[in-house]
Amino acid sequence: QVQLVESGGGLVQPRGSLRLSCAASGNIASIYVMSWYRQAPGKQRELVASITSAGTTNYADSMKDRFTIARDNAKNTVYLQMNSLKPEDTAVYYCKADTTIRGAFWGRGTQVTVST
Repeated sequence: QVQLVESGGGLVQPRGSLRLSCAASGNIASIYVMSWYRQAPGKQRELVASITSAGTTNYADSMKDRFTIARDNAKNTVYLQMNSLKPEDTAVYYCKADTTIRGAFWGRGTQVTVST
């Protein structure tokens, strides 16, 4: 089993920044990809960014110039730095871990609201 806890969400003004964190625990050694997804009201969940155990990153085209994913292996934590936030970035952001043993695990999400 893998447990994921997201934090760092909140209310931010347009053009502001936030850094989300996802702390992993449990069978850490089985994780090979960590990802951030988001789901806005009335929309499907979409991939934001991912990072492999080797450090290879991947981004959704619409976010790659503003968002950065990084990982701290010593802390078993993945971060999502979000800059130049827009109202359309408002969503619940979820952390996902893909494992070699029991498939994927999800966190409960953290709300990000971009508004004046």
